[in-house]
Formats: sequence, structure tokens, C-alpha cells
Amino acid sequence: MPAAIGQELVALLPRLRRFALVLCRSQPLADDLVQGACERALANAGSWTPGTKFDAWMFRILRNHWIDHLRRMKAEGMTEDVSLQTQLIGDPGEGPVLNRLVLSQVQRAIDSLPQEQREVLVLVCADDLSYREAAEVLGVPIGTVMSRLARARRRLMEMTDAA
Repeated sequence: MPAAIGQELVALLPRLRRFALVLCRSQPLADDLVQGACERALANAGSWTPGTKFDAWMFRILRNHWIDHLRRMKAEGMTEDVSLQTQLIGDPGEGPVLNRLVLSQVQRAIDSLPQEQREVLVLVCADDLSYREAAEVLGVPIGTVMSRLARARRRLMEMTDAA
């Protein structure tokens, strides 16, 4: 059964990595989380039901792996700041600098959101999951997803120049 999910898993890696980055804000830790989630998925490939949303199943595994990590590292906390990541730097000139400033402002606004709002925002807005799929990933009712997303969007509008 692991070979059956292999290709779908490989195709999903960039989205899993992006979600992991949102959760942990550290590239090395995000890579570790994605690797751990993939190991768990391959070890438990028989629990995935063909015909159901593979990406929602994987996001749930990744999120649960993150929660397990937080429980293990409770006293240690975060060790890397996403603002220090140099791969976001573009070409020299005013445009890239202004874009970086806007990106930085939006990143700070997203970072200031409560964890549950950040998760919903990424799953629905960046990874294109439906409200129902995001609810399944997070293990909450669909109404909770909708209200968290509305609060997140309203808060981002207030904190950025988009208002």
C-alpha cells in the first residue's frame, strides 16, 4: 500500500512544506515535520481510504505530528525567526525592497494571529482546502473554521494597509 500513495505524496510535498512552515516558522524544523509526517503516512498507508481527499489526510497527519512535537518540546519554544530567512530577497532595486516590506508587514500580521486562525488561513487560503476539508484536518466543526477564518481576515485587514 505505501507504493500506492508514493506519487501523491511526492506531488504534495511543496504544500506540506508550506503548511509546516506556517506551523513552526523554521525551515529545518518544517523539513523535519514533513519528513516525519511522510514516514507516518507510509507506515499507516492502509488507514487512508482511496477516493477520499489525500491532501486533507496528509495535512491532518502533519498537524498531529506538529502537536506531538510541541508536547515533546514544551519547555524549549521556538528557536528560529522566519524574518531571518534570506531566500525571500529578490533582485536589487526599489520594487523588491517595497515588496519585502509589504511581505514583512503581512508576515508580522499573520504571526500575530492565534495559532488556530493561522492554521485555518493557510489551509483555506493558501492550500485551497474547502471549509469542510479544513474542518476535517483540524478536527473542528465547519462553523468553527468559518468563524476563525473570518476573524483572521478581519484582523489582517486591521493590521495591514488593506483596510
